Amino acid sequence: MTDLADEIEVAYPQQPHCATVLLLDTSGSMAGGKIAALIDGLRLFLAETAADPLAGKRVDLALLTFGGEVAVAHDFAPVADYGTDLALAARGGTPMGTALQRGMEMLETRKSAYRAQGTDYYRPWLLLITDGEPTDMHPGDDLWNRVAGALGSGVAQRRFSFFAVGVEGADMEQLRRLCPDDRPPLALRGLAFAEMFQWLSRSQRQVSASTTGEAVKLPPVDWGTV
Repeated sequence: MTDLADEIEVAYPQQPHCATVLLLDTSGSMAGGKIAALIDGLRLFLAETAADPLAGKRVDLALLTFGGEVAVAHDFAPVADYGTDLALAARGGTPMGTALQRGMEMLETRKSAYRAQGTDYYRPWLLLITDGEPTDMHPGDDLWNRVAGALGSGVAQRRFSFFAVGVEGADMEQLRRLCPDDRPPLALRGLAFAEMFQWLSRSQRQVSASTTGEAVKLPPVDWGTV
């Protein structure tokens, strides 16, 4: 049986890659100004990151939405190849646990593809943006324990970096229980998605300009609070 990773083509394989999965809450509570600001901020991130000659090829981005169901809105591709035609709609519940599981699986499959093709890579990023609380798991149940355990071990073993952003309405206490102690969730200031995505772009441009394995100091956060 052929390994899925062997069938995945990696663009710009001569470049080291930073696999990044954005987990975007598109549940019904995000309707209106929230989803519009999210889309505008994401477009800004894509434009600014693609304009960087290194980051445009090295940031390998996937978009995973969770609103009623978990869906791959855009599979992994270099930011330079994305464009800015984004269609996200807000509806349904918040299957956050399933989305987190799927995001971690996607990162592991992508790393396997890099290894299969001899492509070097930075530590991947998993970034969660939500304005609610999960509707498919609750603290202490089986899915919660599996997701929290996988996040904790993944971060501790440096398999990926995990960031969580709570939009107005998010259950910050539940997010805090999912995050590593040294990187608690951040509460977005109002609808400052543009500022948050500009920070993400600056951060990933800094990572892309570094050597794999090198510690990178990220820019200060001016768009949210712990």
